[in-house]
Amino acid sequence: LKKRTRGRPKWDNKVQYLLTCIGFAVGLGNVWRFPYLCQIYGGGAFLIPYLIALVFEGLPLLYLELAIGQRLRMGSIGVWNSISPLLGGVGIASMLVSFLVGIFYNTILAWVLWYLFHSFQNPLPWSQCPLNDNLTGYNVECEKSTPVNYFWYRETLNITPDIETSGSLQWWLVICLASAWCVVYICFIKGIESVGKAVYVTATFPYLVLTIFLIRALTLPGATDGLVYLFTPDWEILKNPQVWLDASTQIFFSLSVAFGGLIAFSSYNEERNNCERDAVLVGVINSATSLYASIPIFAILGFKATTAYNSCIKGNILALTNYFEFSEQNITVENYDHWLKYLNQTSPGEVASLDLTHCDLQTFLDQSASGTGLAFIVFTEAVIEMPGSQIWAILFFVMLFSLGLSSMFGNIEGVLTPINDLKLVPKWIPKELLTGASIICLVAFLTALIFTLGSGNYWVEVFNSYVGSVPLLIIAFFEITGVIYVRGMKNFSEDIYFMTGNRPNIFWKACWMVISPLMLLVVLIAYVVVQAQTTPSYPTWNPAYVSKSRVLTWRYWVFAIIILLCVLPVISIPLVALYKLICCRIKKSSARTDLNPYCNDGFEVETREQQNQRA
Repeated sequence: LKKRTRGRPKWDNKVQYLLTCIGFAVGLGNVWRFPYLCQIYGGGAFLIPYLIALVFEGLPLLYLELAIGQRLRMGSIGVWNSISPLLGGVGIASMLVSFLVGIFYNTILAWVLWYLFHSFQNPLPWSQCPLNDNLTGYNVECEKSTPVNYFWYRETLNITPDIETSGSLQWWLVICLASAWCVVYICFIKGIESVGKAVYVTATFPYLVLTIFLIRALTLPGATDGLVYLFTPDWEILKNPQVWLDASTQIFFSLSVAFGGLIAFSSYNEERNNCERDAVLVGVINSATSLYASIPIFAILGFKATTAYNSCIKGNILALTNYFEFSEQNITVENYDHWLKYLNQTSPGEVASLDLTHCDLQTFLDQSASGTGLAFIVFTEAVIEMPGSQIWAILFFVMLFSLGLSSMFGNIEGVLTPINDLKLVPKWIPKELLTGASIICLVAFLTALIFTLGSGNYWVEVFNSYVGSVPLLIIAFFEITGVIYVRGMKNFSEDIYFMTGNRPNIFWKACWMVISPLMLLVVLIAYVVVQAQTTPSYPTWNPAYVSKSRVLTWRYWVFAIIILLCVLPVISIPLVALYKLICCRIKKSSARTDLNPYCNDGFEVETREQQNQRA
């Protein structure tokens, strides 16, 4: 990498930087969260609140982070300390959130690796139930559920009945988790130099796989039903406030703002770079990817629903032909409805005695899922029915791993860059040991062992639901108010003029000063109110209840941990501010303000001349 005079590395080229930002923003949520929200919230109608949130909330925050990181050329802690010492805790909060998200995010990649290893088997191990211990029949637990569910809950997770039963470490998951963290370490072994090379693969390969899936999925029977189901708008659902809340949070978390990773990436940029164009480009590509990924995903889910629907009808046809002694050629899937109507009119009692299964395509289309349910249950079940299922399974899980790995780069960079900037690590430690993030990876791996317990999946759900929710909203609010109202809109406009040659237009100013902070406050308050009015619950897997869903509520001690996960990352914001104020008052009372650069009246922000001199 090219070096600045003060030793800060830079990207080899603009493509590396953009691919890294896109890879960080485009993650697993684009594949298994966005399509789910489109489906449950009125199909195409959901795009309206989603696009509104993108324009007035997502893009302004993304632009602000890229601009402030590029201008001040520091990680999150250095940036906010430079703006005001009172905001130093914002950088610490971003670093803690990045670390906490990273430890559970990489656990998902460990699960992906486990499935990827098994995708090379023929037949796929989740396509049929294993034999019981006596080899006289199939496993009872598997027969009560499905082979796909059994492989996920028992063979992969070996899940316990509830979160209170911890279970033991699953050695195969420990190995996969160690492998996932080793891959992250290798990609970071030379800092952004090696990351910049890795993103050429991790950020582009998912698009190749999605295109392959798109071509194949559109040729499958039932693909049209899936797409119609996805994009048929239900305008009435827009009256539901929950739709607007989920749209705002989805675009916010999808763009990966407030993690500190985008600030870190932009700090390695040229100072005179059009960060406005970069922000719009990254934001549009991220949202377009979500829509692009939805098409093959729901085309395949439409194929799965059609296959299940046809199997249901064939079962009924077999019962009818056996009872009425018809020829199997007489009743087909195509004329089944006509025959059933005729038999109900002529022999209603006999038809009722057969207890035929109610087959409805809409019901099968409704049986979708998000998150791990979509990746490891719904999609894997659909792959079984596709010709060449091994190839499609391998491609799918390699794509998921690439998506997750590129997002992990941003999470780790959000932790690593502040540590490097603060020079917290002694000089005698080899450069590769720190730059390669081995210390961070090792600590994260040891912490993430909790997710390899029998109850690990429940803890992943806790972290996924709460670590990346309230803390990020609070951090983003302090970021935008810190830049606009502490650094000042005028100063920030001059910063952008220095970098791009143009001052921000009225749209950006209106969003930064009023619209975006107000939206963040509304979303934060609405989220807290919704959570307070509901009793959070979680689905469990118990061999005694596999034939039906069993949902439990979180215990009180789990609630305490949830509150801790929400408060712990952001508690540094008031604590650091209070510490700086106390230190300042002590210094002032001792008449030693000249010894404390943070004790200027009003906590003055570093001037532009001082910044240029430091740079």
